[in-house]
Amino acid sequence: MIVKAIEKFMEENDIKQVSLCEKAGLTEHCISLALKGKRKLSIDEYVKICTALNVPYEYFFIKSRRKVNS
Repeated sequence: MIVKAIEKFMEENDIKQVSLCEKAGLTEHCISLALKGKRKLSIDEYVKICTALNVPYEYFFIKSRRKVNS
């Protein structure tokens, strides 16, 4: 799952949820529910997260596919 790849990236880079929310311009509630798998991220939200984390848009797609295929 893409949100799991985002969560892992945040853990590995010591990025707090509050910090991501501020940088991405999203609410903590939105991010929290998505990371818990209780809601899906919109494409707009995903783009904001990638921009905030300074990663290319395909980064988490690639990471999540590697996990599935390995």
